[in-house]
Amino acid sequence: MPGPLHGVRVVDFSAVVSGPWAAMWLADQGADVIKIESPGLGDITRGMAIGPDHHGLNGLFVNCNRGKRSVVVDVNTPEGRQIVLDIAKTADVFIQNWRPGVVDRLGLGYDGIRAVRPDVIYVSISGYGPDGPYADRRVYDPIIQGLSGHVAVQINPEIPFHDLVRTIVCDKATAMAAAQSVCASLFARDRGAGGQHLVIPMLDTAISFFFPDGYMAKALLDDELADVRPTLAKSYRITRTADGHVIYFVASGAEFHALYRALGRHDWIDDPHYGEAPGRQKHLAELGAAIMEEFEKWNTAEIYARMVEEQVPCGPVLNLDDLPNDPQIIHNDVLNVRIHPAIGRVLEPRQPVRFSVTQPDQTPLAPQFGEHTDQVLAEFGFDAAAIADLKARGVAKQWPKSEQ
Repeated sequence: MPGPLHGVRVVDFSAVVSGPWAAMWLADQGADVIKIESPGLGDITRGMAIGPDHHGLNGLFVNCNRGKRSVVVDVNTPEGRQIVLDIAKTADVFIQNWRPGVVDRLGLGYDGIRAVRPDVIYVSISGYGPDGPYADRRVYDPIIQGLSGHVAVQINPEIPFHDLVRTIVCDKATAMAAAQSVCASLFARDRGAGGQHLVIPMLDTAISFFFPDGYMAKALLDDELADVRPTLAKSYRITRTADGHVIYFVASGAEFHALYRALGRHDWIDDPHYGEAPGRQKHLAELGAAIMEEFEKWNTAEIYARMVEEQVPCGPVLNLDDLPNDPQIIHNDVLNVRIHPAIGRVLEPRQPVRFSVTQPDQTPLAPQFGEHTDQVLAEFGFDAAAIADLKARGVAKQWPKSEQ
């Protein structure tokens, strides 16, 4: 059935991840998303495809752009800009993530779009925000990770050097903040607030995303023990077994006791150093070393089964090939395999939210470059001759069917 955003039109004038992934969330929930791309490469993530047989499609692009219609127009021409403005007249949402000033010079900034659609929800995503000492710098996710504290806490005590989170966590956090803010703004508009401009710096979003746990020991500025407080960053780790690794995490006294039973160390339950919270806090380093030593006596399968039996919060370390075969992931129907006409089988996660009333239909797979140019231009009043003329002059492009 139509999703909760059915009837909402979104213009996705963004690239890479932060804007496109936000727009894909809206598409997954029923919005009509028109992705505007430039002639040549289009969204630069299309360039990550290896070889012409992939037609500008790859794992990153297809999982940031499903459910959209791709229109290729040259916004450096007056006619191309006018096409975008014509589409924007019908848009509820306009998303862009170019460096400050770029869209304004094209006449496609907030003022330009608001002039043709006064109640538009206009989203400006950027690395640092519209102004300030870093505003004009180019930026990608790992740079924001360094500035926002993420890298500072990526330290395994056994290998004490900083590292990056090896997924684009800041881009994706920004995308989710954008999608949520768009929905809030649409709700406010329906209640009479009108349109508005959402300014979303990746840096601000990344710090907000990081703060609850990442800054937990530093947030209370008058806390004299801040430097010695335990944090999640200090306690997170992968545990080595005799033949592999597992992950566990215990917080309550009952969970510690369950872990002791799983390890076969029932004697620790009544141990004055390990049994209760005051003793554990005083001997935390000693206890940690003792637990690690015990884990190394067990094979992974054995200790994992024992922890599950004792209800210790735990899990395996799945590699990427094993992930689709996990029983809970299969049960939840998290992953789909669909056939794309250009690239074959595509593995993708379904939209994760389950709506009891407005569960959206499955959206189409990611579009080929300019796949819907003719269709969308026709919707906006261009006849076949006009579309052919625009393509002949390089103002617009439709993906050649013969190349699929």
